[in-house]
Parts: sequence; structure tokens; C-alpha cells
Amino acid sequence: MHAWHGKMLVVDLSAGRTRSEPIDEVMLRTWLGGRGLGVHLMKDFISLDPFDEQMPLFFSVGPLCGTAAPTSSRMSVISRSPLTGTIFDSSVGGKFPLKLKQAGYDAIMITGKAQDPVYLEINEHRAVIKDASWLWGKGCIEVNKLLDDAGEVASIGPAGERLVRMANIMVGGANSVGRGGMGSLMGAKNLKAIVVDGGSKKPTIADHALFQKAYDDVMRLLRASPVVMGELGLSEYGTSALVDIVEQRRMAPTENFRKTHFAASHAYSGPALKKAFGFKKEGCAVCPIQCKKITNCGRPIPEYETLSHFGALNANPDAESIIKANILCNNLGLDTISTAATIAAYGEARGEFLISDDILDMVRKIAYREGDGDKLAEGSKRYCESIGKPGLSMSVKGLEMPAYDPRGSYGMALAYGTSNRGACHLRAYPISQEILRKPVATDRFSFDGKARLIKISEDTNAVVDSLSVCKFAFLGASIEEYAQLLAGATGMAYTGQGLLKMGEEIIAREREYNRSNGFGEKDDLLPERFFTDEGSSGEGIDVPALDRARYTEEMERYYRIRQQGTNKDQSK
Repeated sequence: MHAWHGKMLVVDLSAGRTRSEPIDEVMLRTWLGGRGLGVHLMKDFISLDPFDEQMPLFFSVGPLCGTAAPTSSRMSVISRSPLTGTIFDSSVGGKFPLKLKQAGYDAIMITGKAQDPVYLEINEHRAVIKDASWLWGKGCIEVNKLLDDAGEVASIGPAGERLVRMANIMVGGANSVGRGGMGSLMGAKNLKAIVVDGGSKKPTIADHALFQKAYDDVMRLLRASPVVMGELGLSEYGTSALVDIVEQRRMAPTENFRKTHFAASHAYSGPALKKAFGFKKEGCAVCPIQCKKITNCGRPIPEYETLSHFGALNANPDAESIIKANILCNNLGLDTISTAATIAAYGEARGEFLISDDILDMVRKIAYREGDGDKLAEGSKRYCESIGKPGLSMSVKGLEMPAYDPRGSYGMALAYGTSNRGACHLRAYPISQEILRKPVATDRFSFDGKARLIKISEDTNAVVDSLSVCKFAFLGASIEEYAQLLAGATGMAYTGQGLLKMGEEIIAREREYNRSNGFGEKDDLLPERFFTDEGSSGEGIDVPALDRARYTEEMERYYRIRQQGTNKDQSK
């Protein structure tokens, strides 16, 4: 078998045993890897409570991981979210996915609960469960340093240990398996960390000439993209480049989404941060973009979502405190988007947003479940319901909204509603069509045609997450070039259209899982605020409230398009 190894490591923490199991080749061809494979493997477990001992946690890499394919050192972590109750996957990069593939595995399946804290050590020869009592209570950055000599590390911090519903798994101490609380699932299993040392088991390539041609095509397109490799793009500033872009369009979520404009955001924009702290480039293995940025003294520069949510969303202009909040979340193992959004809901509920030092203090309280932090650790939806103010939670299906106000991007408004894992900008990314492309491909203040755009984007991203490559590459390249990389790697006749059908199947399976757990169209609504309150108009830009009738109409169109696709597949 080319590209894949056809092996999964199965870990039963209750029994204290590990074993290797084959993965059927037809299954791999059908579901690829990453998100698709994990979603398929969840079929027998999806109705379990997320904290049930037998709820599995899957770590799954893609078929291109371990090859020279650009941005292919990624993996997905898949389970049922303790924050939302939905099927959930989270994609992460770094060196860990590459090392896992080099150890000879396409996936890890973890079930059960260890009696005492443990960590898992993997190489190409064996997988061993080891005592982690000496690591319990320590932060992810410290754990990474302590285990770094043994390999690449994925760990949880105090938040995961305390089952905080927005707890992350941190890879390499700085790359996050973010959103949805995957870290709390490791905590519930008493699993502190996974360490992978890799090995010599590199995947083989079936057609080197075809693979090389596709590789050259992808690189040519990435270099030509001003968004990806341009002097003002991701390679130069990382996602902090988006701070000014989003603010200038008056769609920056401000004061818990009460406003859409924050004049002080220039203090933490990409150019301002680079001038104040200096930028050095970092990134995942086999990635030409190198979008991660660190300061001259080695501190990570936050991603756009973190900058905006610890900034504008909490009415906080202090760049230094935002950098500190990001590092603190990384070390404690907290999702920055949900944490900042929950703190913003808390600020609005009390009638006053926290100042910078108090924000940092509340981050710690959430991770350790101290004082008010204990209620906030349940996420904004449960917190706001507990105080009798459910309307203050800016979430869909219990997942807090990221940093694009839907009143400034009608495609994003739909994407938040349709996303199977809750409010998310990574299921579909209409910002690329409505904001980033030149000329702009579609009117951001119109719902016209957005149902089909979102459907196609969701299908594409399901494939991207299953190949386990980076979405940023698709701001330059397309699914066609990556289909040729896959065809070259596997020796099979993949096409872009064929991959999109696979993406459609993955989305259909996720929607089926959610329906089986009680989710329906009622859960695809945005918070009431967006239909009743206008945004912050100005500078020639009007930001009205969303038209509820048009939102509902376009959502109904989306459902029909999805149903048509399902019916076609069932009629074969």
C-alpha cells in the first residue's frame, strides 16, 4: 500500500494495554484519513456521553503526511465534544503528525480510563503506557520541555485535568488542538500526554513523476498568492495581518459582539506587533508558508482570533496583556477563542468588562475552576443560562463565535449556523470570497448564492481536513492540485470532483450523528442579537442587523442542496 501504512494503534487505558490493528484499504480509500477516517470510526460510539470511559479519542493523520506535499504535517483529533455534544474534530500541525506517520501509524484510538495519571510513549518498535504522576498539575509548556528528549509531545494542562469544557490539547507546547474541549477528554481518561519519537517508516510514493508535477504546481500557486506568500500576507505577518483588514471593514467583534468597530485595535495589528516586538518565522514541518510568528525574545505572537477576542471583544487595547493571555492559555491548556468569549460574556453580564490584569487572573481561575472561574469553565452557554441571561452567550450549538462579526459577512453568518461542530470559521471560510480575494468575488452584505457557496466550501474543507493539510494552502492552490498529489502518492485515480463527493459524504455522516443526538434546524440559529441590533456603521460602511427572513430562506436553500446531494448518493 502506497501513502498509507494501514495500521492503527489501539490503546485501552483501563486494561493498560496497547495493540496494533490493520485498517482496511477500502476504508482508507473511502475516508482518506484525518477527519474523514475519525468521523467514520466514531459510528459505534457517537451516542455515548463524552466523558464515558469508553468514548474513544482518535488521532488521525492523512495520506500525504510523511511525503513532501506542502503543508501536510497535520492531523485531526476526533471525538464527541463535552462543550457542544456534537461530533467534533480539530486539526493541528507541527512535527507530531509527521513523527506519528514515521512511527508506522495512520491513527491512534484511545479508550478507557487509567486508574492513575499516565502518559503514552510511542516509537516504531513499541507503545508503552507510563506513570505520569510526576507530570500531573504541570503546564503544557513545562511538560513539553520535560518530555522533549523522548520525542514530540501532545499534552494537557491543569484545565484538561479539571475537565474544563474548553480545554485544549497542546502539541509542542504552542500548537493547539483547539475548540470543543478535546483536552478535557484526555483529562477524563487520566492521560496527561502522548510522546511520539517517530522512526524510519516513511510512506512510499506510487508515481514520482505525477507527484513532482503536482508539487511544482502547488508551490507555483502559493508563491503567486499575495494572501499566502505576499509581503503583506500570511508568510510575513501570520494571521495577525487580518486585524487591520477586518477592522477596516467594520466587522471586528467588540464588547461581546455589541459593536463591530474597535478603534484601538491598531495597537495589536500585525505591523504594530512586528514593530514593537520583532518577528521571527516558525511553522510546521514541510510547510513553505511558515505562518507562525515569534518575538525576538521567543514569545509566540497570537493568532488573529486570539488577538481580536482578548482585544476588541473584551474592550482591551493592551497588546502586551494579549500576548501574555495567549501564553497563559497555551500553558494551562485552554482554547483562546472560547475562553476570551466566555470572559466577554461575563463582562457584559456584570456591566463592566475586565481590564488587562483581571483578564489574566480570570484565565487562571477558569483553568483551576476557582471562584467565578468554576462556572465560566463550563463555557459561555452554560454560564449564561445559569445566571438567567442566555442571550449573552454568543455561540451556536454551544461553541463560541470566532472573530468575524456575522453582520459584516453574510456568508459567515450562514457558515456559523450550518457548521456541524458549532460556530466556526474553519468549516467554511467565506471570508476568502467576501473579503480577501481581489477583485472581491461576492457581496458580503448579501445572502444571494451563499447557500451553495457554503456547501461547496464545507465539502472542500472536509476533504482538506481528511487529507490533513493546511487550509491556508487553499488560499493559493485548489483541490485539483491536491487531488493530483494524492493520485501521485497512492497510484489511484483521484480527481477534484471525486474528492468533493467524499467531502459531501463526510458532512452527511456528521449531520447524521448530530441528528441522532437531538440536534436539528433549531440549533442552526444565531444569537438573537444579530437579528435585532445593528453593528457599528461608519466611514461609509453601513452594518445593519441581519434580515431574519433572508437568513432563514437561505438556510432552507442550504438544507435542500444538502438533501439533493444525499438523495443522489442514495440512488446509486
